[in-house]
Amino acid sequence: MDSRIGYDTDFLAWTEEQARLLREASRERIDTPIDWENVAEEIESMGRSELRAVESALVRVIQHLLKLEYSPAADPRGDWKVSVLEHRDRVARDLSAGPSLRGRIDTADLYRTGRKIAALGLERDGIRPNGLPADRPYSLEQLLDADWWPASRHGLA
Repeated sequence: MDSRIGYDTDFLAWTEEQARLLREASRERIDTPIDWENVAEEIESMGRSELRAVESALVRVIQHLLKLEYSPAADPRGDWKVSVLEHRDRVARDLSAGPSLRGRIDTADLYRTGRKIAALGLERDGIRPNGLPADRPYSLEQLLDADWWPASRHGLA
């Protein structure tokens, strides 16, 4: 198979292309005992798992940015910042390895999940999460920017 997308260049795009090529090959080799469709599906699944890892890390970034912005608690702030930095770094590495992942990120959907988790954490700490915005307040660029932090609503650093 002559692949135009390199495995090491963009893993997600490579998996999608390989799955497409396998499906095309299956139509040409009907008597071959390979389960082409399921092999193609498994390869696509590997690419989707890369996307899920990026989404999971971004949910954690959103969750902790919201806590940094809306929580009056001082003690956990350091841990939240470390978590944001770790997850931003993870996403940056994954996006550089798979540039097509960036176009698949639905920040509005990820924000809803991150907001729910942040709200539960704030409630657990005795803080009413009513003030959390219903719509995403952070752009993807802000979520990924290692130097960007939302201002605390309580004047904390």
